[in-house]
Amino acid sequence: MAQLTMVQAINQALAQAMEADERVMVLGEDVGKNGGVFRATEGLQQRFGEHRVVDTPLAESAIIGTSIGLALNGMRPVAELQFMGFIYPAMDQLATQAARYRFRTAGQYTVPLVVRAPFGGGVRTPELHSDSLEALCTHTPGLKVVVPSTPVDAKGLLLAAIDDPDPVLVLEPMKLYRAFRQEVPEEPYRIPLGQARIVREGTDVTVISWGAPVHLTEKVAARLASERGLSIEVIDVRSLVPLDMATLVQSVEKTGRLIIVHEAVRTSGFAGEIMARINEEVFYSLEAPMIRLTGYDTPYPVPQVEDDWLPNEGRLLAAIEQVLQD
Repeated sequence: MAQLTMVQAINQALAQAMEADERVMVLGEDVGKNGGVFRATEGLQQRFGEHRVVDTPLAESAIIGTSIGLALNGMRPVAELQFMGFIYPAMDQLATQAARYRFRTAGQYTVPLVVRAPFGGGVRTPELHSDSLEALCTHTPGLKVVVPSTPVDAKGLLLAAIDDPDPVLVLEPMKLYRAFRQEVPEEPYRIPLGQARIVREGTDVTVISWGAPVHLTEKVAARLASERGLSIEVIDVRSLVPLDMATLVQSVEKTGRLIIVHEAVRTSGFAGEIMARINEEVFYSLEAPMIRLTGYDTPYPVPQVEDDWLPNEGRLLAAIEQVLQD
């Protein structure tokens, strides 16, 4: 195993997929000559050529539209959007075309397309670059949505997404691209879509998150265990669509208390969907009202107040105190 950052694990996954299957190709803005804005595709064009690693015009609708045509004609394109906040021009192609072809053709055609998109806060970006729009995409039937929070997950989920016959959106937290290194197996491996990860087992409170907030919840859980003897169960859902409800239900049945943490705005955020399903399936196991710890209902803020706008340690500690007192 090698010690890799998340961006290095992504690069390795892409290289291995392209080596194993000549149908796999990469396209997007600056992904070839420059290796992408975060260098996730660095070196791939030199290795596989300009016909398989393609620099596109600055047009998200064209990137995804072209990728759909490629996928329908036998290729397995991996398209990169420079930032998830730029996804709006491509939503017509994603929602009305890519996500619907299986349904529209009664299963005759599928769209084996992967769309990679950096997202999330904590890195002092300009407007639109840090937006967390995952709920917009989970509301699109036929589109799968996954979010890695570690280098190991980034490689395994991406390879599984490339194998999938349907379109998969892989959201990559920018804050985690080079935040730490982890031992990543050299050989290719897959992490099944729809399988949550229990980061830390516990019995007092369940805290569910995805992306960068996973590490915040893990840090707070370790602190409370050390200082107060509290047992916090931390779950990384990894996959929003499909969602591993069995793992979430089992945890809430055990702890009776639930907090959901995400960076997206509160109203209509994906935390609300999880709360609704928990309410439907295990309402009588709850010993306190569920809590959402999220961003605020505003556009993503300027850097000076970013740390207060995002879920942070102080806000999470207060939420845990509240759910334990109710």
